[in-house]
Amino acid sequence: MRRCVISDIHGCYDEFNALLEQVHYDPSQDELILLGDYVDRGPDSKQVIEQIMKLRQENQIVILKGNHDAMMVKALTHDVEEYDLHWIRNGGLQTLASYLPVSYDGDQMDWQAYAQDKQWMRSHYEHHLHFLDELPLSYEIPGYIFVHAGINPDVADWRNQSERDFIWIREPFYSRPTALKEIVVFGHTPVQYLQDEPGIWMDPRGDKIGIDGGCAYGAQLNLLEINEAGRLQTFFVKKGLNTFDPEL
Repeated sequence: MRRCVISDIHGCYDEFNALLEQVHYDPSQDELILLGDYVDRGPDSKQVIEQIMKLRQENQIVILKGNHDAMMVKALTHDVEEYDLHWIRNGGLQTLASYLPVSYDGDQMDWQAYAQDKQWMRSHYEHHLHFLDELPLSYEIPGYIFVHAGINPDVADWRNQSERDFIWIREPFYSRPTALKEIVVFGHTPVQYLQDEPGIWMDPRGDKIGIDGGCAYGAQLNLLEINEAGRLQTFFVKKGLNTFDPEL
């Protein structure tokens, strides 16, 4: 079985489909593994969610949770200003605008209109929010562990680490060895933080592979292919959207 691994789509629906077409993805033959962050910053978050929901309904694909997916659910299902501000600062309004007309922005917020839009989302797209909220945090196959952000090396058994580590961890993970026999494949941290170009990053220690190409920041969407023989191959689609400014 060929495995196709993608992370951090961030509403880049056209690039996602162009990448699947480029590798001739065949759901009857291939396993698609998605590492989270389907929403925010890019223009078509709603379309991305609907597509991956349909793919999972029709095929056996793996869909993991990312921090942006969690931020969206937290903001839209709670009435807490801190949650709203965190999501809005990190591309939430682009996600809302993929569902309904939005006449405000982060600098000129109409909080009353935003509150009404939240209620509308709860009424009309509760199934999207439930889908994102219930996504698993990791996936394992022989030789590989797939997560959104990484593994906390200070936790004795990585499976027992917090959800925050699974979807938010950065430097404590990618700067240190994992001490695991499996290779950890992750997104979340744009590879341009780890090397000079947006292609897939292979840790020199051989224990990690970073695949977030920063598509929603103007770089590219990457795909890691693991074929039946275990050979790795990389593919990408270029994109130009926003300035390169990862979430806080």
